[in-house]
Amino acid sequence: MELHVRRIYDDPPPGEGRRVLVDRLWPRGKSKADLEGVPWVKSVAPSDDLRHWFDHEAAKWPGFKRRYFAELDANPDGLAELRKALGRGVRATLLYAAHDKDHNNAVALAEYLRKHR
Repeated sequence: MELHVRRIYDDPPPGEGRRVLVDRLWPRGKSKADLEGVPWVKSVAPSDDLRHWFDHEAAKWPGFKRRYFAELDANPDGLAELRKALGRGVRATLLYAAHDKDHNNAVALAEYLRKHR
């Protein structure tokens, strides 16, 4: 499966495949109707403690990924829920709300999923 990551506020490109929201918090300014049909799998989002510790500080990125991957390793039910939501299509997109396009949970999650096919 071809896996992409995109900010929820950006317009979706054609053919982006199955879309899944992977944030713990609902994105500000988006209504449920805006994302109708988009599964929200918050069970694979970083814990509140980890999210607050990281606070989107790029310098903490390696530590964030290490801790987040450990949380994912301990969360087989959440990963199963995500894999079910992603389906078996050719491509899928993980959606997130953070401003930083390089240092966010969806980028880390995509890296994790690529390593753990």
